[in-house]
Amino acid sequence: MINQLKNIGLTENEAKVYVAMLELGPAPVAEIAKKAGINRPTAYFQLESLKKLGLVSTQNKSGKELAVAESPDQLEILMDKESKLLEQKKSELSGILPGLQTMFSLGDDKPVVRYFEGRDGVLTMQDVFIKSKPKEVLSIVNADAVIDLIPTHPETHTPRRVKLKIKSKMIYTSKKGHFLKSDPKLLRETKHVNPKALPFDCDVAIYGNNVSITAFKGKLSGVIITHEQVANSFRALFHLLWQTVK
Repeated sequence: MINQLKNIGLTENEAKVYVAMLELGPAPVAEIAKKAGINRPTAYFQLESLKKLGLVSTQNKSGKELAVAESPDQLEILMDKESKLLEQKKSELSGILPGLQTMFSLGDDKPVVRYFEGRDGVLTMQDVFIKSKPKEVLSIVNADAVIDLIPTHPETHTPRRVKLKIKSKMIYTSKKGHFLKSDPKLLRETKHVNPKALPFDCDVAIYGNNVSITAFKGKLSGVIITHEQVANSFRALFHLLWQTVK
């Protein structure tokens, strides 16, 4: 039980003191210390710590001050408070993260390159894209490879993008033909290229100051390059290719 209490956030001595108090009921500090197997000064310190957590109260009986363990239900209340606090911190981080990432990117003239591996890595790259909330994404895609890897991609990724009002301009190859049509409701413009004319085994996406490249052949892997000039250069190449594709 001590280990389980430690796992939910109590220190080892806090857990020992709390369990001892539950077993003893209202008791003086000396008795609690003996039961918990710690010295009295340490027991005093742990009791003060447990009071702050709402797990201990005191009562006076016949002139003696006794420490009393609060109901274990208080642990659940404590966990709820910590969970809400964590959600608040995550929300605050989400609000300042784009600014911090911009500062990080501009702090050096060199491109920032992040590497990803495997299917989970590819999904993380998509999350990075969504969380950056760009106005537009330009992509050159081997659609068959993407759908083979993530069959639910059109049903899961596209709605997330549309919800954030991110426009998509896409050049793609597929043996299925032109099945990903342009659709204003999906904020999507597309052009299809026969795989024989463009044997493309990657997924390249340009958004904001980022260029995301996923390689499907061999070991599944990808990179995100963050650099304004690199992104703008890839953007210019995309627009040139877009004009040449009928």
